[in-house]
Amino acid sequence: MTPVRDAMIVAGGAGTRLHPLTATTPKPLLPFCNAPFLQGVIERLATQGIERVVLVVGADITPFRSLTDRAATQGVTVTCVAEPEPLDTAGGVRVALDLVGDTFLVLNGDVLTDLDVRTAVDAHVRSRADATIVLTRVEDTSTFGVCVRDGTRIVDFVEKPAPGTLPGQDTVNAGTYVLERRALETFPRGSLSFERTVFPTLVSGGAHVEGFVSSAVWTDLGTPERLRDGHRRVLDGELDWPTLAAHRRVLHMAGDGAEVHGDVWLGNDVVLDGDVVVRGPVVIGARTRIAAGSIIGPHVTIGADARVHGPVRIRSSVVFDRVDVAAPLDAAIVGFDAHIAAGAQLGSGVVVGGGAVIGAGARVAHGATVEPLEHVDG
Repeated sequence: MTPVRDAMIVAGGAGTRLHPLTATTPKPLLPFCNAPFLQGVIERLATQGIERVVLVVGADITPFRSLTDRAATQGVTVTCVAEPEPLDTAGGVRVALDLVGDTFLVLNGDVLTDLDVRTAVDAHVRSRADATIVLTRVEDTSTFGVCVRDGTRIVDFVEKPAPGTLPGQDTVNAGTYVLERRALETFPRGSLSFERTVFPTLVSGGAHVEGFVSSAVWTDLGTPERLRDGHRRVLDGELDWPTLAAHRRVLHMAGDGAEVHGDVWLGNDVVLDGDVVVRGPVVIGARTRIAAGSIIGPHVTIGADARVHGPVRIRSSVVFDRVDVAAPLDAAIVGFDAHIAAGAQLGSGVVVGGGAVIGAGARVAHGATVEPLEHVDG
């Protein structure tokens, strides 16, 4: 087990690129495999020895309190710290330093990874570093800030270098850090950036900033396309995600007219009517009903208490809880409590906000967004 027991998760971003989904739900609490994304992050940390999690969130901590009880069942205490005004990536962490021990983890709240944080902590402890940045390799450095290393030690940062200008340097910040409190205590409270201020200042001042290169899966979930892709990666088995354990895994089922093929996870009391075909990988939440003749999958997650009125085809889509859908979906994301009537036509890549109503005969163009509670009539 890791000697580090404390983790801070920076989760205060506005999630602008995920609008309209984030108009009603903070980005780190959006459903991921049918549970709030941060719930899965905390459950992963619990298996790796983390006992205390500090969530640095926006001005309103209320939505994040829903994580507390579930985390307690995993042996993790969750404390929420509000940022009444945005303090950049490190400002909130600096404010909350008194809530963690001498050595602690920092994670970005929108990064999907299967990193075993114990490996990063071990490297940090062995090197006696002041700070350790988990790094990932990229083929094209021109859109990233590169962490320049001498051996395993970071000695410089170069922003978006052209290909070939930094031979042998292909590692970028993966959004997870192991820090000593002393490394942050020298910085004043207020707006503060890890990337632009903290790490460059530590390096230029002679502090030991270690670079730990990891081959773990790493992707942010900051756009609808990346949110769908993150689901695809989990469903395809590229990494394990703990909240899938709340579902029953079914590899093949035939009976009562319904057919299930491939990897399919079903919540309690799912109802598949006659002639339904589920082509995995697919996740269907508790008490959801799929009407006769529908074809679901591949690469679909449907939340709890949803209704799919058939026959419709849904593929490559993420559907939240309590959605009522009677029209085909392709590469769509549909927010909580939305209603899509029979006869509606939705182009590929549509994002539907929570509580929206798309009426019979309505047309929503490819890649369009529908605002929360908006009514789109035919």
